[in-house]
Amino acid sequence: MAIPARAPLAELPDVAADNGLPRWLAERGHQVRDLRARWRLQVDLDSPIDVLVAGQAARDDPTLERARATIDRVRSITRDPRAELVVAGRTSAATLAWLETATASRIRALVEERGMRTAAAGQRPARSMLGLVLDREGPAALGRVLAGLADAAVIDSRVLLAHRLGVDEGGWPPPEDRFASDLLDPERIADPWLRALTVAASEASIPVLLGGHTLVGPGLRLLLGSRTR
Repeated sequence: MAIPARAPLAELPDVAADNGLPRWLAERGHQVRDLRARWRLQVDLDSPIDVLVAGQAARDDPTLERARATIDRVRSITRDPRAELVVAGRTSAATLAWLETATASRIRALVEERGMRTAAAGQRPARSMLGLVLDREGPAALGRVLAGLADAAVIDSRVLLAHRLGVDEGGWPPPEDRFASDLLDPERIADPWLRALTVAASEASIPVLLGGHTLVGPGLRLLLGSRTR
């Protein structure tokens, strides 16, 4: 993000994330140029899973073995024209268009809660269709539900947390729990709900990856780009 010196940043109120800054500047008459077409500029390393898909993680780190193996299984699925990949969360039309041409598998997408971190006060609270299913079936049902839809899954778990607990990350399980969940390591998660969700993902009959916005967005190109047909 590049900001001119004349921008009145001293007047900037507290914002939940840096995503809110462009909207704040635009509301005050400043020109905001959207560079979302340059997908590499959207890659944030917010979690160990993002570091892993970006190829920056240590090769010999044993804590990454389960997630690394799941990544390899997801890649294998995307090479199979008879298989189907489900992507759920804050993905985009541009990412889905890329997936349609860069993978051999079919794509099933559930796009929801884009912009949830920059929502204005008074907007409806975050809601997730997958989250509604888990409200009814429980987090332990995640693997079974996804296996009924596809042969592999990449899930934005932050949307599920926002659905359950609200968009304020202060009310979520701590980062340590979320990062362990992204690495499919439930033994290191204290929060019971997130631990059950992670067990379900790690023990599912299909490969399931959990993460945030980067994983289901620009991270998919890093995850799959050099490995697919």
